[in-house]
Amino acid sequence: MKQRYYSLDVFRGATVALMIMVNNPGTWAHMFAPLKHAPWHGCTPTDLVFPFFLFAVGNAMSFVIPRLQEAGDATFWRKVIKRTVLIFAIGLFLNWWPFVQWVGDQLEFREWVNSSNPERGIRIFGVLQRIAIAYFFASVLAYYFKPKQLIRISALLLFAYWGLCAFLGTGDPYSLEGWFGTAIDQQILGVAHMYKGEGVPFDPEGLMSTLPAIIQVVFGYLAGVYIKNQGEVSWIWPKVPVSKEPHFKLMAGLLVTGFILVVLGWTWSLGFPINKKIWTSSYVLYTTGLGVMTIAGMIWFIEVQGVKNGLTKFFDVFGKNSLFIFVLSGLLPRFLGLFPFADGVNDAGEVNYTTALTWFYKHICAAVPGPPEVGSFVFSLCFLTLMWAICYVLDKKKIYVKV
Repeated sequence: MKQRYYSLDVFRGATVALMIMVNNPGTWAHMFAPLKHAPWHGCTPTDLVFPFFLFAVGNAMSFVIPRLQEAGDATFWRKVIKRTVLIFAIGLFLNWWPFVQWVGDQLEFREWVNSSNPERGIRIFGVLQRIAIAYFFASVLAYYFKPKQLIRISALLLFAYWGLCAFLGTGDPYSLEGWFGTAIDQQILGVAHMYKGEGVPFDPEGLMSTLPAIIQVVFGYLAGVYIKNQGEVSWIWPKVPVSKEPHFKLMAGLLVTGFILVVLGWTWSLGFPINKKIWTSSYVLYTTGLGVMTIAGMIWFIEVQGVKNGLTKFFDVFGKNSLFIFVLSGLLPRFLGLFPFADGVNDAGEVNYTTALTWFYKHICAAVPGPPEVGSFVFSLCFLTLMWAICYVLDKKKIYVKV
C-alpha cells in the first residue's frame, strides 16, 4: 500500500461535505432528526462531523510533523503560528461578514459591540477558531513528545477536564446552567462576543471546551502515525505475529482500537455524559473510536480492495480545497442576503422581499412532494452540489487554496 493514503483525503472531503450540508438546510424549522445536533446530551450523526474533521486535521499532521522536525524549531514555530493565526483570523472574518446588515429599509454597519445594546456584538469564537487553537496545541504536543507520551498526556488532560467540570460546576455541573466554562468565557470574551443560540450567552466553541478538542486532534495524529507505519508500532499494541499480511494487521489494530474507544467513551458517559456542546471527555473517546473505525473501513475498501469510483472522487475534490470551500459556503449565503428583491405580495397587499437562496428553496425545493423536511433536505443537496461544482473546477485547473 502507498505511504500517502487516498482514503484519508476521501475521509476529510466527506467530513467537509457533511459540514456544508448540515449547515445549509432550506429552513432550520424543518430538518430530519439525524441532521440536527442533539439538544444537549447525546450524539446524532451530525454531532460526529466536527470531531471527525478535527480527527482529520490530526491525520494530516502525521505527514507534516516529521518534515518539520527535520527542518528544526524555527521552521516549526514559524509555520504553525502563521497557520494558526490565519485560520483564526478567517474564522473571525466569517463571523463578521458581510460587515453590514439590513435594519428596516437601510443597511447598517455591524459594530464590534452594538452601541444600542452592549450585550450584542461580533462573536469571537467559532468552528475555524476552534480548529486553529486545537491545531496549534496539538502540533506543539506532537512535535515535542513521542506517541507513548502523547497517550499519557491525553489521558491526563481528559481526566483533568472531567475534574474541572465536576468540581467547578454548579448544581448539575454538566447542564447548560451549571457548566463552569460559561462563566470563564463571559469574563474573558464578554457577553457581547459569545454565541446566544441556546437562548443565553453560551459558547459551544468557547475556551474551556477547546481543551478536550485538542486531544481529538492528538488522537487523529496518533492514528495517522499508526496508519503510516501500517500497524508496525509497539506503543499501542505489542508487536505480535498477527499475520504476514500488513493490511490485515493494520485493519485489526484500527478496528480493535476504535471499538475499545467507543466502549470506553460509552462507559465513561454513565458518569460524564456524551455532549458535543461542552465537548466532554466521553464524547472525545466515543467519536474518536467511531472515526478510527470509519477510516479503517475506508482504507479496506479504497486502498486494499481498490474501490475508486464516482463517490470517492466526489468527496476527494472537497478534501483538496477543504478550508476554502467551507469558508465559501458560509460567505455566499450572507452575501446574497444583501440583495433582497420583491417576491409577490402578502394578504395585506404589502410587498414580500426575499433573497436568491430563499426564493430557490421556497419555489423549487419546498415544492418537492412529501413532508417539509424533504424540501429542506433537497435544498441542502443542491447547495452541496453547487459547492462541489466549484471544487471540481478548481481541481481541474489544479488550483488548491492552502493556508
